[in-house]
Amino acid sequence: MSSTGHPDLSNHDMPRARHLLMLEFGSRTEFDDPQLEYRRLFSELLGTFLLVLVAAGGGILHAKGQISLAAAVVAPGLMVLAIILFMGAISGAHLNPAVSLAFAVRGDFRLRRVPGYIIVQLVGATLACLFLLAVFGNVEHLGATLPGPGYKDWQAFLMEIALTAGLLSVILGTASAAQNVGAIGALGACGYIALAGLWSAPVSGTSMNPARSFGPALVSGDWTAYWVYVAGPLIGAAIAVGCAVILRGRGGDPISHAAGSGTLTPGRAAERARLAQDIDAGKVIPPGLESTSP
Repeated sequence: MSSTGHPDLSNHDMPRARHLLMLEFGSRTEFDDPQLEYRRLFSELLGTFLLVLVAAGGGILHAKGQISLAAAVVAPGLMVLAIILFMGAISGAHLNPAVSLAFAVRGDFRLRRVPGYIIVQLVGATLACLFLLAVFGNVEHLGATLPGPGYKDWQAFLMEIALTAGLLSVILGTASAAQNVGAIGALGACGYIALAGLWSAPVSGTSMNPARSFGPALVSGDWTAYWVYVAGPLIGAAIAVGCAVILRGRGGDPISHAAGSGTLTPGRAAERARLAQDIDAGKVIPPGLESTSP
């Protein structure tokens, strides 16, 4: 430790650190091309396809009695973990319209990119359910999220608000410079999704994602209580953004922007790396923590 109380980085292996950043974020010459927006959109389409494939597919197999409820609700969390780790740096791995809107309101994602993200997320969810339709046929509502037996729509609605507020709080929190934990942040989202499903699935199906609910509803033709899974997550996302402002102030810092938007934007990866290095060296205070400094 240095005399300032911060870690002594005088012997820090900077070439190795830069190499690790390149491994995490990819080649700058390849990913900084602004004409490669299609990569972001394809990343969201593929990621949402995989998420809904596991989430809705698990719902079908659980309804058929072939896997346990625990397996059905934990599998989507593990899939989100894998998706964030293997392509989160490309698009931010939103996989959810509520996440895209929350990042945009926080200033970590350009509002003009939200419509494209939402469209490909819905397309990815639909393709996943078309695949499930081809494999299983139109059975068990194709894994649709529905209020559980004995529960009213309004009860599922309130549950989706609370669950989504928690999920978005985890996502926005682990993506901020004040609480940035890098790739390990994927574990936070994964753990939350699994834990939420383990206790709340019997009430609402634990969607927290309008796209995840849209695919089964469209392909199966069953729109029962679909409004619950649009209004609930959107209200929950708004609550999470409000909590983030109270806890950490406005977003928009390079680390949060890199987490929300990916690092294809020219210079964003380098800006994120510089800010992280300055925070580690004690040269700057993480955005959102200025008021707590002595």
